[in-house]
Amino acid sequence: MPPKPKGLLERLKAGETVVVAEGYLFEFERRGYLKAGAFVPEVVVEHPELVKGLYREFVHAGSDVVLAFTYYGHREKLRVIGRETDLEPMNRTALRLAREVADETGTLMAGNICNTTVFDPNVPSTREECITIFKEQIEWAVEEGADFIVAETYGMVAEAKLALECINKYAKGLPAVVCMTFHKDADRSVDGLSLLDSMRALEEAGATVVGLNCGRGPFTMLPLVERIMDKIKVPVAALPVPFRCDELRPTMQSLVNHKGERAFPMDLDAFLCSRSMIAEFGQRCRQLGLQYVGLCCGNASHFTRTLAESLGRTPPASKYSPDMSQHFAYGTDKKLHSLNTEKVVKLL
Repeated sequence: MPPKPKGLLERLKAGETVVVAEGYLFEFERRGYLKAGAFVPEVVVEHPELVKGLYREFVHAGSDVVLAFTYYGHREKLRVIGRETDLEPMNRTALRLAREVADETGTLMAGNICNTTVFDPNVPSTREECITIFKEQIEWAVEEGADFIVAETYGMVAEAKLALECINKYAKGLPAVVCMTFHKDADRSVDGLSLLDSMRALEEAGATVVGLNCGRGPFTMLPLVERIMDKIKVPVAALPVPFRCDELRPTMQSLVNHKGERAFPMDLDAFLCSRSMIAEFGQRCRQLGLQYVGLCCGNASHFTRTLAESLGRTPPASKYSPDMSQHFAYGTDKKLHSLNTEKVVKLL
């Protein structure tokens, strides 16, 4: 077994960058083991071996963290699909498998809580519902050996702060990474706070890392990150979706397909970033000095490898990184047969 890895706080204090692979929901939907719509991680209890395999695959590709696949595995989401009895088994299985892979690979394991879909600041009873959701998932994560807790994809600062409040209360001192999603309006959270005020509120409430995840693509998220970096004292996170969003359509939910219809979620494939775009994102993160970087919904292992390599890493998967010098037509390797390369290339 590998030696115990440095903790999140230790890495951040040393100025290191932590690479985090996310995107389990979309990846398992693509593979045919998860239903788009509710997006509940049923695969955890139905095919746990596949979840463990994807954990390993993301580490192989360069992730420093095994993020337990408990996103949308909370009681409200399971209620919608009638699987409330699977709540604890689903969470504990995802966490246990993540801990096993982290121990095998010398990486960190993170528990994961997210937007509840029920929070309403104008309805006091929803606050108690959310506390119940957060508390049980956090306590299970602690019991199953999480190294830190990720709370993510909050549109409202009030819900993000409530999640952080619960981490501070129930996580027994574990660090908290808290990320929000800024939708079409880059200047305001859903509950009306500015981008900077949102991040400052989370920083002041005790988050170890604050930042943005999901929703926006690399090139519509980075400008927001750049606006806050020198104004926030704690490390800033950036985990975009790997889709080609732009100023007109800054989020994956705002993209439209060839018929002018909403592309989310079934027609997003046509908007996937190229690997060179992911490399460009990683290089910019490196220039900015971002310390918590990853990819969210739409991610796959080849994107994580590209991101890791753009940050100067050589993960195990780099053994199989492209080498076009060995290609029969475009290659330059002297061991290749001496074909009439120019003629072949013109035919391709």
